[in-house]
Amino acid sequence: MTGQDWFEKDFYATLGVPKNADAAAIKKAYRKKARTLHPDHNPGDAGAESRFKDVGEAYAVLSDPEQRQQYDAIRAMAGGGARFSAGAGGPGGAGAAGFEDLFGGLFGAGAGHGAAGGERVRYSTPGAGAGGAAGFEDILGGLFGGAGGSPAGFRAPRGPQRGQDLEASTTLPFRQAVEGSTVTLGVEGRRVTARIPAGVRDGQKIRLRGKGRPGAAGAPAGDLVVLVHVEPHPVFTLDGRDLRVVVPVTFAEAALGAQVEVPTLDGGTVRVKVPEGTPSGRTLRVKGHGVSGPKGKGDLLASVQVIVPQRLSDEARAAVEAFAQATGDADPRSDLRARAAQ
Repeated sequence: MTGQDWFEKDFYATLGVPKNADAAAIKKAYRKKARTLHPDHNPGDAGAESRFKDVGEAYAVLSDPEQRQQYDAIRAMAGGGARFSAGAGGPGGAGAAGFEDLFGGLFGAGAGHGAAGGERVRYSTPGAGAGGAAGFEDILGGLFGGAGGSPAGFRAPRGPQRGQDLEASTTLPFRQAVEGSTVTLGVEGRRVTARIPAGVRDGQKIRLRGKGRPGAAGAPAGDLVVLVHVEPHPVFTLDGRDLRVVVPVTFAEAALGAQVEVPTLDGGTVRVKVPEGTPSGRTLRVKGHGVSGPKGKGDLLASVQVIVPQRLSDEARAAVEAFAQATGDADPRSDLRARAAQ
């Protein structure tokens, strides 16, 4: 993180706390926002993921007393404690000019301009004289880890820095995705073992705490975010904790009712009752044959599909014609016309 970041970002506003909030209030606000914005609760939401990172960044600074003091000091200067004025030269000789050149190079303001080449931006602390300048240097020295008046002193803040989050991807067969699986991933020369929970969806991201890039100076490691691709199954689809399957039935089975065998994911079958007069498209629920999870096991949802034979024998055709004649007074489209006329 650079000094310019601290000038521009309001970490208190990010966490929604006042500037005089104590450590407990800051921690409580962070936990609440992190829980709401966590990528596991907002899969595929890039905006929520970005805000989650902003909240983590804000908490990393405000939860550290030393970094918070430095941040408050630099924000105070940005809010009016420091004066920013333009001029052709520095009032303090070579030392003052060095300050101008350093800030110009750091924040992109007139670093390459001299008195004849254009306008130079000068930054000075309140009050004249060496005392004011020394105070400015002390603040910068503490913020950037070096001497305020030395170009080499402007560095990023030292101290423990959480490791960077990393991303990886894996592809699972449908059955492994439903039942859960353990996979091994290659991450920056390391082999990371990841447990993929049962019922993972295609395109879902799984966050593995502490499996990302190691932190600096003893800080925690970042996370590993695994994007899961699930291969399609020829029969089953996943709907939350439920499994869906399309079950073909004959016209006679749908019209008269029947007991039919429906396949299950474990390779077995289960007998399902098709009630008399079941239309095509109706879904029949079979309890307990879905995906196991923390909230229990889902169901098998069998959608009925009435199959119309493409070819009829003479006897079958005669039977269908007799059926059509017997039910000729029925009009299945009468309700459709009535609703269309509304």
